Amino acid sequence: MSDNRNSPIEISQDEFKAIGYQLVDTIAQFITTIAEKPVTTGETPKQILQLLGNDSLPENGASASEIMTRSSDLLLNHSLFNGHPKFFGYITSSPTPIGALADFLAATVNPNIGANILSPMATAIEKQTVKWLTEFIGAAPTCGGLLVSGGNMANFTAFLAARTAKAPKNLKEEGLSNSQMVFYCSKATHTWIEKAAVLFGHGTNAIRWIETDADNKMNTDVLRQTIATDLQNGQKPFLVIGNAGDVSTGVVDDLATLAAICKDHDLWFHIDGAYGVPAAVLPECKSMFKGIAEADSIALDPHKWLYAPLEAGCTLVKNPQHLIDTYSSHPVYYNFGNHEDEPATNFYEFGFQNSRGFRALKVWMALQQVGKKGYVEMIAQDIALSELLFALAKAHPELEAVTQNLSITTLRYVPQSEASEDYLNQLNQTLLNQLQEGGEVFLSNAVVADKYCLRACIVNFRTSEKDIQEVVEIIVREGRKVHEMSINTK
Repeated sequence: MSDNRNSPIEISQDEFKAIGYQLVDTIAQFITTIAEKPVTTGETPKQILQLLGNDSLPENGASASEIMTRSSDLLLNHSLFNGHPKFFGYITSSPTPIGALADFLAATVNPNIGANILSPMATAIEKQTVKWLTEFIGAAPTCGGLLVSGGNMANFTAFLAARTAKAPKNLKEEGLSNSQMVFYCSKATHTWIEKAAVLFGHGTNAIRWIETDADNKMNTDVLRQTIATDLQNGQKPFLVIGNAGDVSTGVVDDLATLAAICKDHDLWFHIDGAYGVPAAVLPECKSMFKGIAEADSIALDPHKWLYAPLEAGCTLVKNPQHLIDTYSSHPVYYNFGNHEDEPATNFYEFGFQNSRGFRALKVWMALQQVGKKGYVEMIAQDIALSELLFALAKAHPELEAVTQNLSITTLRYVPQSEASEDYLNQLNQTLLNQLQEGGEVFLSNAVVADKYCLRACIVNFRTSEKDIQEVVEIIVREGRKVHEMSINTK
């Protein structure tokens, strides 16, 4: 009888080392030369499929070394690189190298951070990561929480905790029958709130979209009036959502005033800080984020402005018992009991997932490598580069600088000849498509005061002043081409 099982998926120690060393060399070379590559190849889905092939599932296995070589080629030569110094699209950061190594280590141990008994060290690391993130942004020191996949899940997790805390006590048994629960957010709030309304049974009519003021912040006077009207009409307000860096322009709502309104009406105060809340660590931004410590819950994404590789979101809740009240269950087939001397933290009781990967490791390791001071430096530099882009656009005769908040700048190309607003909107939309496919720079879009804008969100520790100056040149050069082509085709 053999002492060892001969499994086709095993890799010998020598082969594993050879493949691993080769992969590390390949990745190191890729990171070193990423700035020399295009941001994206611009290949179409059809071209990508041709490269990948459309073969049937293989009947027999292949060499692990060959598979790794081909996979490296496919990904490192035919992807969009959000780690490129000229990637400014949406809100996806350049990933930390230590985060890539952390994911390698986490996958090797493969802990299930659903229950402490299944992941004793990983559970402790996630708890410490949550504590450090709480300290980092200046949230209430009582906060607890967990790591999730991203902003949608971080906000969903808090939304249901808020509902459980503020709903009638029979919610779990009777559901939302005849409920008139309503909630409030600004018109600049991310689309997650519409998903929550639909998926969790409230319907989009339960959303109160509050107008924004001239600075694109939630109008707190309108909020007060809307809450009062709902109460008079027998509705049941339970939640107000403040933005700490809205996705289009980076605006931070008046969080302190929102907190006070919530306190007056016994409403849950949630902050969607998925993108912007890490800037609260900057001394010069403290006043902007006043009110954070009053929040009942906060969503933030380390895979945005803390540069963690995807996926890494986080939900923080001032009283973590609200998470347990919402998500905990105790089926007979779970034997996840407490230790005699202390209660165990079982993260399955804190959120949607029972089986959970080790997302916290890459965040925990980076926080140690960089430290608070390092993040203060990098976040401040990102903001300064955004301000530089705004200033250069403002000074250029063919660009219009539209907004600048945190590390987001919006702008548009405006030809020197007179043009209608409809034409400028179409011109900039076409220009954006050209820029995204061209591979020199990757921007996204925003519509600000009915203007279709190019939007640059800088959460990228590789970006330099030279990159910003070159981006301005690229936008103007390509803008002229699009404008000339439009004129010639008329």
